[in-house]
Amino acid sequence: MGADEVRFESVVDRQIRLAAERGEFDNLPGAGKPLPNWGGQDDELWWIKDYLRREGLTSEAMLPSSLRLARDVERLPERVRTMLSEQNVREAVAELNDRIAAYRHTPTEPFVPLAPVDAEAAAEHWRAYQKTPPEAPAAERKKRRFGWR
Repeated sequence: MGADEVRFESVVDRQIRLAAERGEFDNLPGAGKPLPNWGGQDDELWWIKDYLRREGLTSEAMLPSSLRLARDVERLPERVRTMLSEQNVREAVAELNDRIAAYRHTPTEPFVPLAPVDAEAAAEHWRAYQKTPPEAPAAERKKRRFGWR
């Protein structure tokens, strides 16, 4: 840089430069080593995968809300089976229906046709599943399906 050139340095750049001059970045753990968990040049999404792993999230967190809702409706029969009371079933269906109503009020792409879940059918499914003896074959217990809509 010539003597007559004016150099602009932001506050952040100045703090980094001064810290480096003081040696605050010397001998840091991992200095001179590649970034941990870096997937390499072939994996452009390594940082997203690392973020999901660190935060304890699944890739479902990356889905659009419409697809997450559709998946929740699809998985509801299995969830219902594990609930302890019919009241829990009805509350879960009400919460899901509230989310469906909010989506239908302001849909986002990709557009997924979602109808409210029938709480009575869900409760009936729960009651029928509770009556099936636990020693019944898993195939028999899974056979009990119902229409949500």
